[in-house]
Amino acid sequence: MQFDEMTAKMRDGRGFIAALDQSGGSTPKALKGYGIEADRYSGDEEMFALIHQMRTRIITSPAFTGDKVIGAILFERTMDGYADGETIPSVLHARGVVPFIKIDKGLEAEADGVQLMKPMPELGSLLDRARGLGVFGTKERSVVNLANEAGIRAIVAQQIEVGQQVLAHGLVPILEPEVNIKSAERGAADVLLRDALIAALDAMPGDEQVMLKLSLPETPDLHRPLVEHPRVLRVVALSGGYSRADACVELAKNHGIIASFSRALLEDLRDGMTDAAFDAALGAAIDEIYAASTQKSAVAA
Repeated sequence: MQFDEMTAKMRDGRGFIAALDQSGGSTPKALKGYGIEADRYSGDEEMFALIHQMRTRIITSPAFTGDKVIGAILFERTMDGYADGETIPSVLHARGVVPFIKIDKGLEAEADGVQLMKPMPELGSLLDRARGLGVFGTKERSVVNLANEAGIRAIVAQQIEVGQQVLAHGLVPILEPEVNIKSAERGAADVLLRDALIAALDAMPGDEQVMLKLSLPETPDLHRPLVEHPRVLRVVALSGGYSRADACVELAKNHGIIASFSRALLEDLRDGMTDAAFDAALGAAIDEIYAASTQKSAVAA
């Protein structure tokens, strides 16, 4: 797919984005959920080899196509890896799935109720390599834990700053200022974040668009102004710790927002499954998330 084709698919495509970007800190938990305990590997290289096998099994499954999965977010090692002799981005292109790359390097300690992204000193070279491999965009995560206005302004400013670096390298950023859904101040944080994002998007120079990956809000359709903002190509939602069933119920309440689920997509997949059982379980998960992304409830319509 060419860049314009990928842009059109992100803007208009019916479906959702699969988040396959678990990094070093979250990989052991992802493997455990997949049925691979820590005693089956020794050191990071063996761990990453196993998670790559899991991701490759997902990406090459007959259930995983651009008909319902319009994009996939990759970990850097996955982007640089291969399946059947082809680069992973090339495999995704062949299936009609738009590739993205996770670029953040983890979170700083909490300050003012938020966790900013750690520095990314090699960002420029990563972006150039990603573009050369046919990657369309990036994803960068930070976290809002409290309804602290100063902290939320800081997190949005950092996201916009990084996003503009991504745009300058010819890629489209997914800005992900995640609101912790377990926060006692979640509803107020949702509102502060929405308003800060609108102000920052209004002030952005030029006319290029970004994408947003947001927590499912406490109030359905709270993020409708962001969905309709001219500087936003698409708004996607993370599952944030919800089960797939609960995440899909919440997602269906939010018009114009599609899924970008990780744990909620993978929760029924196990290493010991036969290929037929694996493909069936993945297909069922994809169907459920696709439905919640494309068929919205009448709540807050």
